[in-house]
Amino acid sequence: MKKIFFFLIRLALLLVLPFICLIRGAVFGHEYYQLSPWSAILLGVGITVFLLIIYFSFIYGRITGKIGSARSFKIRVLFAFFLVIGYSIYAVVYLSDSHVKSPEIKTTYSSLHPILRLSISTIVFIDKSLLITDGKRQPEDYKKMGLKTKRQSLHYVQSNGYVHAVDIRTKRHGEFRNGLLKLYFNLMGLNTLRHVGTADHLHISLSSKDKPGGI
Repeated sequence: MKKIFFFLIRLALLLVLPFICLIRGAVFGHEYYQLSPWSAILLGVGITVFLLIIYFSFIYGRITGKIGSARSFKIRVLFAFFLVIGYSIYAVVYLSDSHVKSPEIKTTYSSLHPILRLSISTIVFIDKSLLITDGKRQPEDYKKMGLKTKRQSLHYVQSNGYVHAVDIRTKRHGEFRNGLLKLYFNLMGLNTLRHVGTADHLHISLSSKDKPGGI
């Protein structure tokens, strides 16, 4: 029983690792090399493709007992590449209407930084109840909410053309779920801030060179 348990743990980690490499790799490129949004995503794609090639080669070797020909290796590379590219495009472009609070927010979803969209679409596979409550804002939006206008808000469009912050509903969810959600985004290298009260939500942000220290 103990062996089965640890086998399942290892299997789960192996399945999750490619997603971690994809998102963390993109965040790393953004944070440390100041790469453009799509260049950062491509860095994450490259790291993930390399990992999957190792996976596929190991599986191929276990099944056949051979390393394989140059042709079989090329097939593994192409399969890994198109698999990761296909998933990345899907994750960045598509989000179900059930995961946004209103049609207005859905229309501005494409203005979110691609790394934020990638991380959200990935966790949606596990958390079907995830709901985005806010994304793109204008300075006057804070006045409408009865709040002081924030100069350093990452909800504003940055110089790269994307919004670097998004709010996710935590209200009416258990603390265990909310804690895991916060942990996930932290592990992906994103900044998190819990806002409690009547508009209880989790504020997720990606650093911006325009507003160092901005939230």
